[in-house]
Amino acid sequence: MTKPLPLGPVMLDLKGLALDAQEREMLCHPLSGGVILFARNFASAGQLRALTASVRALRDPGLLIAVDHEGGRVQRFQQGFTKIPPMAELGRGSLPQAANAARAIGTVIAYELLDHGLDFSFTPVLDVGFGRSSVIGDRAFSSDPEIIALLAGELMAGLHLGGVASVGKHFPGHGHVQADSHLAVPVDDRSRAELDRCDLLPYARLIPAGLRAIMPAHVIFPRVDRHPAGFSSVWLKDILRGRLGFEGMIFSDDLSMEGASTAGDIVARARAAFEAGCDMVLVCNSPSDAEVLLSRLGHQELQAERGRSMRGEVSLKNTASYQAALKLVRTSFG
Repeated sequence: MTKPLPLGPVMLDLKGLALDAQEREMLCHPLSGGVILFARNFASAGQLRALTASVRALRDPGLLIAVDHEGGRVQRFQQGFTKIPPMAELGRGSLPQAANAARAIGTVIAYELLDHGLDFSFTPVLDVGFGRSSVIGDRAFSSDPEIIALLAGELMAGLHLGGVASVGKHFPGHGHVQADSHLAVPVDDRSRAELDRCDLLPYARLIPAGLRAIMPAHVIFPRVDRHPAGFSSVWLKDILRGRLGFEGMIFSDDLSMEGASTAGDIVARARAAFEAGCDMVLVCNSPSDAEVLLSRLGHQELQAERGRSMRGEVSLKNTASYQAALKLVRTSFG
């Protein structure tokens, strides 16, 4: 029997292919609002559909269900899903064809996720490919922010056509730092003017075009603010919401990453993210941290109100759009 609960502001992960008793209890906690899935949560199409159905059945409205499904080395679901190329492959192609392919890829991702019970993917990647960051690497469309804006905009349009929201990441940019924020605290010493000219350009273009959500980076830009972007009200409230006019959802990057360690323990990290302007925080690969956060956060009034805009929308047009897009993707990338 479902329990009427508004979406809470915490997104959690799961250990395996089916929910266990502890996970059911945690996902029914008032502060829980979503689930992010990984490769370990996927064995087959039928198993995935059963898993997402069991998550949705826990409460009403259902929890958001998301995944990192960008393409290339960041595609969690493989068997039975269309193989998506790394975005850098698009950026190296002829722009008219690449733009068409990007839109088709977005539509294919959208349809296949909806068909398996998910709401959205954390994509597109808007980081600039400076050739410095191994964690970004070929996930970036290009070293040219104009090309990123064009191709990511087409992928975003394809996602929306297929009924799935778009999530730009990692604001304002992770591509210029060598350190991996999963393992370290990256620092980018560039000026605000340099960031405006380059890394922020895709956001400035795509926000007015309907970018639905954004994930900030665990990167410190000391010439702008001493806090990592995901814990910075300067970046999230003053620049993103104020100057760029963004009104959508802000998801933190995983608070269990080393790049988030500057804020303290898991509860301090979540509070810092909320105070900076995040709507929902992610806690991944650390069940003990997730349990502590739910038991100690204490802000029962927090709700992810913007989460409604992230729900997948199935419609009759999805199937026809998918078939046309799938043909184009297979023709272009084999």
